[in-house]
Amino acid sequence: MNNKNPEKLVRGLIEFIGEDPEREGLRDTPRRVIKSYEKLFSGYKQKPEDVLTVFGDELYDEMIVVKDIEFFSFCEHHFLPFYGKAHVGYIPDGKIIGLSKIPRLVEMFARRLQNQERMTSQIAQGLYDVLKPKGVGVIVEAEHLCMMARGVEKQHSFVTTSALRGLFKKELNTRNEFLRLVGR
Repeated sequence: MNNKNPEKLVRGLIEFIGEDPEREGLRDTPRRVIKSYEKLFSGYKQKPEDVLTVFGDELYDEMIVVKDIEFFSFCEHHFLPFYGKAHVGYIPDGKIIGLSKIPRLVEMFARRLQNQERMTSQIAQGLYDVLKPKGVGVIVEAEHLCMMARGVEKQHSFVTTSALRGLFKKELNTRNEFLRLVGR
């Protein structure tokens, strides 16, 4: 693949769909697309330990939940967006993280070519590996343009995925508390 001239690739896509890349409104489109892709796919340049600040020696041992974290990502199968909300909870084991770090973790994994199932699991595992809490729960709800604009063309379908680690997977009461707190 010619990564040295990505604008040429975008120009080729414009030609593929039957448009003239020299038309006034499209002349600068390849440059704009590449610039937007740098932001849209910036998650490849980060790791969970880059975005999670851990604070030790904490005595708090109850569930912490951040819900309704808006995100968007791109389906790796059709290169179309999917978007929705993530709900993330954990039970500390002597360490906590800054609350704003959980949305940053969601954002990091969302800004990659993804499928929803993998993204959900990556969020849970990333938090679990870095923080080493007693448990982690993640629920992701999303709408997929690949289901809305092509294929089955269902505009009001939501996909829900979950990933549970530690006590969230082993203890029914912990799982139920998490589901109650996120309103599910």
